[in-house]
Amino acid sequence: MRIEKKNVLVTGGAGFIGSHVAEQFIRGGHQVVVLDNLSSGSVDNLPEQAMFVPGDIMDTDLLADLFGHLQFQVVCHHAAQISVRESVADPQFDAQVNIIGTLNLLKQSVTAGVSKFMFASTGGALYGEQDYFPAGEDHPIRPLSPYGVSKATVERYLYFYRRQYGLKTTILRYANVYGPRQNPHGEAGVVAIFAERIAQGAALVINGDGLQTRDYVYVGDVAKANLAALEHDGSLTVNIGTGVETDVVTLVKYLKQAAGRPVNYTHGPTPAGEQRRSVISPSLALDMLGWEPQMSLPDGLIRTYATYSPQTKAR
Repeated sequence: MRIEKKNVLVTGGAGFIGSHVAEQFIRGGHQVVVLDNLSSGSVDNLPEQAMFVPGDIMDTDLLADLFGHLQFQVVCHHAAQISVRESVADPQFDAQVNIIGTLNLLKQSVTAGVSKFMFASTGGALYGEQDYFPAGEDHPIRPLSPYGVSKATVERYLYFYRRQYGLKTTILRYANVYGPRQNPHGEAGVVAIFAERIAQGAALVINGDGLQTRDYVYVGDVAKANLAALEHDGSLTVNIGTGVETDVVTLVKYLKQAAGRPVNYTHGPTPAGEQRRSVISPSLALDMLGWEPQMSLPDGLIRTYATYSPQTKAR
């Protein structure tokens, strides 16, 4: 089947996940424009074939000019305030970026006649403490942070824009995404933090007993899910995860194997309010998109660790 080439705006496309998504779109034959304020992304992450526009989703004049001139068919929205801790410390800022910023994009999408709006949402932060495992898309939404609240709120707005304006909407609820290019500093995934510390020969600190579980999905698989969703005709909401729980102690064991070196760790206190178990079902994504994760966690961690290893960087 011949796929129609589309002109796509990827917000946050210089960031960890967004840059992989932009690359995958280009491989799929689509034309990509990246909008990023580089607050957490890097120009080093940008695909060569992408057009880069430095800027912020809060800049309404820039957005009006961009949408007016470049005639996007699809918006793939990854720009966000991603720190759960920052959202708790400053809910207003989190809402300003994640809710108002998205509404800025939606306004321009309707005005410019964009046909599809894709949104990077969250699984674990959306469902909160789960009633069953793995959680399906019909699981109750009980966010435990302003970050999760903002993602849930945007999902509601997308429903409104779909009904009111006929805008096709795609919501991808991510599990814990890991892989190359993830920043190990600030609000980062445990894989990036641990990989860098192991590469530096430093000891790890595991919160609590280390038996808390997460669903770790490789960023390359996430990018492929985005491409499948881009080329899907219609609106949908799907989980993008593996359906497999992995505890932190096991994660460290896999990283030790990837590094091929001893790893020392201690146990620290359990952070207040930390979720004990989080895992989401990808079965609907398989049914709707023909997508399922391909990368095993041990293999994905080998690829990821190699990008933090001094020996690999020196080659």
